[in-house]
Parts: sequence; structure tokens; C-alpha cells
Amino acid sequence: MNKVHSRRAGFIERTLIEINSTLEQSVFAESIARRDGLLQSIDARLKVLTTLLLLLAINLSHSLAVLAGLYGLALLLAILSAVPAGFFIKRVWLFIPFFTGIVVLPVFFITPGPALVHLPLGVVITQTGAQAALFLLLRVATSVSMAILLVLCTSWNTLLKALGVLRLPGVVILILEMTYRYIHLLLHTANDMFLSRQSRLIRRPSGAEERRMAAANAGVLLGKSLQVSHDVYLSMQSRGFRGYPRTLDRFRLQKLDLWYGAAILALAIVAIWLGR
Repeated sequence: MNKVHSRRAGFIERTLIEINSTLEQSVFAESIARRDGLLQSIDARLKVLTTLLLLLAINLSHSLAVLAGLYGLALLLAILSAVPAGFFIKRVWLFIPFFTGIVVLPVFFITPGPALVHLPLGVVITQTGAQAALFLLLRVATSVSMAILLVLCTSWNTLLKALGVLRLPGVVILILEMTYRYIHLLLHTANDMFLSRQSRLIRRPSGAEERRMAAANAGVLLGKSLQVSHDVYLSMQSRGFRGYPRTLDRFRLQKLDLWYGAAILALAIVAIWLGR
């Protein structure tokens, strides 16, 4: 019984592991944007536009072969941009089954068509349903891959400035900026709180005690977040903030940007034409 109990991590231990894992992934993602790769060398404005163009081609395509080719393009861009293939693939496919799978699962059975697999209790998976489910999964995976590439290969501040240059409303950019910063701040605060609580424990708490501690920590974290948000806003105003974030990045189109933009435009047009 003691062995089983010692192997089973408590709520505090699991929370610390998950918070540290999330922080490590975010730091690793920021380091990818500073590497020497293809997408890191492309102008951020052009990256946003070409990503939107590729997403348009993905959503207008009605061919599995074209979608598979566009997904292969995403993998090729990841390799050329020094993004680890395992990290990139896991980041996409670990989440797709949980969200898209809920929508896709009924398609296997309710779509009429030739029988593909006969299951017990008279349940039949049709060939048309399997094709439709594969089509949806591949479309979502390719779209998510393109979006993740944009975020991984562009620093957050540079991406926000590019969105501002492309006339995204300033209030949206401000919300994105503050949300991104506060997520990291709250994660660090929560990590410190759980670590300090764990260092004061003499014995492993029971399930009821863990739930009480979790509720108390959530309340304290909410109070701290409200206080910090007020203090940060006042400090921003005292430093000259007037509703729009400013950065020192300067955008300049180079020959590589023009070649990349022309290549993506041509590929998108071909993909849309072939996927009619």
C-alpha cells in the first residue's frame, strides 16, 4: 500500500511538474525564433501574409493529395527553419485527436456509403465516412502546423508589430500582448506558491486537504493577479504608454523575402487550382 501511495504523485507534485513543463516549452519556443533558419530570416509582415495565403489554400482545397502536399510543405519549412521535427509533430498531433476527434468520430458511422469495416453490434464504418474524417483531420493538422510555424519562428513582439503594420486594431494587439505576458507571470507566481507550500509540508496531505489547499491557492493567485494588473498598468502609464505598444524592430524587405513570397504565392495558386 505504501509503495502504491509513494508512486502516486500528489496534487502539488503534479501541478509543479505541469507548470515547469509549460514554462520549459515556452522558453524553448522563444529560443527557436532566435535560431538561424529560413523563416527566421523572412520579414515578419511577409510571414503573416504568406501564412494567411497558405491557410486560404488549405481551406479551399478539396483534394487529399493537395492537403498532404501542403502538410509536407509545412514539415519542409520546419526542417529548413531549424525546428526539431519531433517537437513540431508532437505539438500538432497531441492536441488534434482531443478536439477534432470529437467532431470526426460520428462521421465514420453516420456518413452513407460502401462499408469499409464491420464492427460488433452491427456498427459499420463506411468508406465515405473514413475519407471525410481523414480529410477533416488532415485539413486541421495542416492549418495548425502553418500557424504554429509562424509563432515558433517569430518573436512575439515582432509578430505583434507586424500585425499592427497590417492594420490589426491596436486594442486587439494590446490584449494579445498583455495576455501573453500575464500567462507567464501567473505561471511563475503559481510555481513559487506551490513550491513554497511543498517545502512546508511534513507529511503527504490527504485528498480533502489537497483540495482545500488548491482552492486557497487559487483564491490567493486571483488576488495577486488583480493587484499585479493594476500595478503594471500604472507603471506602464508612468513610462509613457498611451494605448499602443512600441518596439525598436525595423522591417525591411530583402531579396530572400521577395523570392520566398513569390514561391509561396505560386504554390498557393497551384494548390487552389489542383484542389478544386
